[in-house]
Amino acid sequence: MFLKKYWAQSPVRQVLACVFGVLLFTTLSTTSHAKTEQVGGIYDISIAGFTVGRGTLSLVLQGSAYSAKVGMEPAGIGTLFSTGKGGAEATGWLRGSRVLPSRYTMASTAANRDFFVNLRQGSGHIRKAEVIPQFKPSKTRIKMTNRHKRNAVDPLSAAVIPVNSRSKVLDKSVCDRKLPIYDGWTRFDVELEYKTTKTVSGRGYEGDVVVCKVKWTPVAGHRPERKNVKMLAAARDMEAWFAPVGSSSRVLIPYRISIPTSTGQLLIQAERLDMVSSLNTASKTNN
Repeated sequence: MFLKKYWAQSPVRQVLACVFGVLLFTTLSTTSHAKTEQVGGIYDISIAGFTVGRGTLSLVLQGSAYSAKVGMEPAGIGTLFSTGKGGAEATGWLRGSRVLPSRYTMASTAANRDFFVNLRQGSGHIRKAEVIPQFKPSKTRIKMTNRHKRNAVDPLSAAVIPVNSRSKVLDKSVCDRKLPIYDGWTRFDVELEYKTTKTVSGRGYEGDVVVCKVKWTPVAGHRPERKNVKMLAAARDMEAWFAPVGSSSRVLIPYRISIPTSTGQLLIQAERLDMVSSLNTASKTNN
């Protein structure tokens, strides 16, 4: 029964929203607009050492446009306890050093409940939000206002980050960022800080990875007295490992993500990472 409880807890859904975003953390060179890049990955998801799910990711970059997808479904012992599954999609454009999302959708099922988010965005702000279900009224919940939806982006788009093409990929600057995220129910920040660099092998990648410490900070829509909110806000052992993949050294996707939960450590680790294609569309057009 612990997996149904795990999926149904709203703070954990917020962490999964962070994971949706982190699963597509990308540093991009925005000078090569002629290229189309497609990145994919499959991830094992475990809690307290037991496999409970599988995650997938897909990111397509075409000129200044991006399209991202992630999915999660039960696996291992998770198939015995839960039918919970979900996915999210995001699209938008890169303009210089800015990411300008246009649309984000998320749909999931957990503990016999459906969850749905449809966001419309523009100029770096949340313009319209359709969310199911709505939170029940609570005197202790931090009120969400329009101010919290300005200069905030959806979980996937928050993690698509243009950088200077001359910057090093695997240096401390990978972790030097704070991501303001609105998931439809809550507004929170994910702050990354450099920890170390490691050398890994297997799972579709051999080489160095950058390890970032992750801090989760609730901003609005939360109930501060809730145990899981307190636990996540106080956690100092969350980590995200990032590795460059495929022929483009400008793309980083996660190798490993570790997040504490009330039922044990949530670990998301790459089973396979792939750069599916790297095509110079301008060259093909000219031939």
